[in-house]
Amino acid sequence: MLKEKYEKEIVPKMMEIFKYKNKMQVPKIEKVIINAGVGKILSEYESNKRKEILSAIERDLAMITSQKPCFRKCKMTISEFGIRKGAIVGLKVTLRKKRMIDFLERLIFIALPRTRDFKGISQSSFDQNGNLTIGIKEHIVFPEIKPEKVKRVFGMEISIITNAKTKKEAQKLFELLGFPLKK
Repeated sequence: MLKEKYEKEIVPKMMEIFKYKNKMQVPKIEKVIINAGVGKILSEYESNKRKEILSAIERDLAMITSQKPCFRKCKMTISEFGIRKGAIVGLKVTLRKKRMIDFLERLIFIALPRTRDFKGISQSSFDQNGNLTIGIKEHIVFPEIKPEKVKRVFGMEISIITNAKTKKEAQKLFELLGFPLKK
């Protein structure tokens, strides 16, 4: 649905607005990166319970993204935070093509509207290259997750990477795709 909308409606509209000569110049979404930090969550539990919590978070993230996440390890020891080198501090998933489009559809039309006190995506969420980064505090807003079966609620950061040349082009692309942006 989102791919068809992009090809049939958004590309002609973007060509008209930004005066592109070729449809290949129209910006598109290249990939979506989902990060979930688990360092603080794991530090709250004793060592015998950490594996169980980590596997539950991994399972939930895999259900949300339809892809197995990879573990991110700490590169150096930071004594102020109580983190040792090699300790797992996060999970990461990179989505492309069909899985990316499926995830974006669920994010735009289901997860963001279900988020508590959601008033739209701020303009400050865009960087200068036209990439969008959204923070979600509770992963239970996704329809795949059953809240009564969740052992630990965690947040995640979703970065949507585009090949847009400017911030203005990217903002228009996201607006036409149906992202709820603040004016």
